[in-house]
Amino acid sequence: MPANPQLLTRSGGIRVLLLLLLFLLIDERPASASVVGTNLPAQSLTAERVAQLPASQRAAWLAYLRRSQTQRQADKAAFQAELKNAGLATPIEPPHGNSTRGIPLNRDAGWYASAEARNIADIIVSFQTPAGGWGKNLDMSKHSRQPGERYGPDNLSHYLAGGDFDAPAEPDWNYIGTIDNDATTTQLNFLARVITAEGTTPTAAWRASFLRGIDYLLAAQYPNGGWPQVWPLEGGYHDAITYNDDAMTQVMELMHNIFQGQGNFAFVPADLRPRAAQSFARGLGCVFKTQLSNNGKRTIWAQQYDPLTLEPTSARNYEPPDPCPAESTAILLLLMNDLPKPSADVRQAIKSGIGWLRKTAIYGQSWGPAANGRNLTAHADAGPLWARYYLAGADTPIFGDRDKSIHDDVNEISAERRNGYGWYTTDPKEALDRFDAWQKEHPEAK
Repeated sequence: MPANPQLLTRSGGIRVLLLLLLFLLIDERPASASVVGTNLPAQSLTAERVAQLPASQRAAWLAYLRRSQTQRQADKAAFQAELKNAGLATPIEPPHGNSTRGIPLNRDAGWYASAEARNIADIIVSFQTPAGGWGKNLDMSKHSRQPGERYGPDNLSHYLAGGDFDAPAEPDWNYIGTIDNDATTTQLNFLARVITAEGTTPTAAWRASFLRGIDYLLAAQYPNGGWPQVWPLEGGYHDAITYNDDAMTQVMELMHNIFQGQGNFAFVPADLRPRAAQSFARGLGCVFKTQLSNNGKRTIWAQQYDPLTLEPTSARNYEPPDPCPAESTAILLLLMNDLPKPSADVRQAIKSGIGWLRKTAIYGQSWGPAANGRNLTAHADAGPLWARYYLAGADTPIFGDRDKSIHDDVNEISAERRNGYGWYTTDPKEALDRFDAWQKEHPEAK
């Protein structure tokens, strides 16, 4: 069997043409073969790469890198000192929980003044990293962090193999400070609710923790306005600008709420609001720069982008750097909901994204359990439905596997990945529904 062609370029039609030429030249399989490429690893943000930038851009990026490296070293040193003072040779493992378990954001306002809510707020404060963020997949309904207890549970993949994109450089210091899986933004939103709750007396610790968390997010923002998945940086795809799991859009939503200074965020000091407004504006600029194009026409967004080139990049082995409707939905909703006076650029970004979602919607099929696992099955009245990823330039569904192979048929990937990942989604329907109302609110956008 010949080698599979790699995904060599991300530029729409050129990429598709290269793939076709490579198949003709080196692939002996029939034209219906389902392997369409091999996923390539994301590049870390390094001083060597920054040195290749135009001279006018290097200073800001080098300063960012130094700040990240200094903070990472300080965080690790503080933890080692804590271990020593506690007389521990091995760190204590914290309770594991999916996403941000134990931090509810959907209770009635009065509940946030309860003893239960106040206890969770205290636990949140105790698990804040020295840099000011939080780890992911930590159950914060259990107990406050003890001296020598890790800031996050074991988040290592159970399927690591040689050359795996998910293999961390330092397994013992992984996701220590992240916006992945709703981390950090959820803790900050919860603290804001408890601080604001009527009938409770905010403690200085809650306020200080909240402000440290905002400073953490401001420090983590790249010079071009994007946010990495993990900060201080830990390398690999974690350094990429990350829309995956709505990470960056959740940070932008939080910044928007802070500079508005209303509701749960009325307590935020006045001098912080302009900083949040500037951060939001810079993030918006990054959103515009990263909207993908096909033959000069804007479409939607990929999950992650290289911080220096702003080209789409891979995440895990099975997550290719291609258009992603679910994450794009969150971006479109942010643009439609948080910008009451949308500029021409905003209006065009929204209309282009919605147009692409309408064009790629799948009808007459549903995604769900079947006798041999999850499958796409025909149902006359089903839809709309979208694939998780679409091949850039061709706008046809693609699917990744743990061996880094990219397929055009979900049934061709391993059973473990087919059943263990959300390859289809109905999320964009929310953006389409919101767009109908948005157009009525903004007739100038028609």
